[in-house]
Amino acid sequence: MQPRKQWNYARHPYLSGEIESRIIDVPGLGLKPLQLYDRGTWDPANEYWGEEGEPVPEWAVPIIARGPRPEFEMEQVIPGADPEELDDPIIRSNDLKAVGNIAEAYDVLLELLAADLRCLDAHAHLGNLAYDRHLEEGLRHYEIGMRIGELSLGENFDGTLRWGWIDNRPYLRCLHGYGLCLWRLNRIAEAEHVFQHMLWLNPSDNQGARFLLEDVKSGKSPE
Repeated sequence: MQPRKQWNYARHPYLSGEIESRIIDVPGLGLKPLQLYDRGTWDPANEYWGEEGEPVPEWAVPIIARGPRPEFEMEQVIPGADPEELDDPIIRSNDLKAVGNIAEAYDVLLELLAADLRCLDAHAHLGNLAYDRHLEEGLRHYEIGMRIGELSLGENFDGTLRWGWIDNRPYLRCLHGYGLCLWRLNRIAEAEHVFQHMLWLNPSDNQGARFLLEDVKSGKSPE
């Protein structure tokens, strides 16, 4: 961005100007990677792959062949959350969205990111807010969350991040939203890669990535 104006409002800094590049350089931000907690081993032998006698789904064949892999839970950061008081800024933002206070819902999420940019659920829910109105904006929110999560995984990550470990869900939500945006933007090969990646991370597939992958491969248009 080429800055034109900088100001403060409600103790928060703001910057306006012309966007010269949309490259998202998350590693360049110098963020501390989120921790990965060891949760044992995921074994495909313990997974449900369909009724006995039915063929294993095509997408599952290489995952099963890979065999057991380590299982992890990713650290979740939610600044200001207080479990004792049942005060969760993400829930507060969703409640505001539900009653039509979109601007206030945005503000809650932006305040979370001002406190700690590693709040992946804030990125995911910002993407959700933008998804139906400004698809490119939604894509960027999901991608930033996804890239921050990738800092923790490294280039050669071969473990699982299953949905059952609840702190994995923000990262998986970012992946899901990112894949949907790519599909709607007709970036088919990229969308297919994201949905396949989701299945490798979470073979139980609580988000329905297998159905999205099938629709993308068949040439179906997104709804």
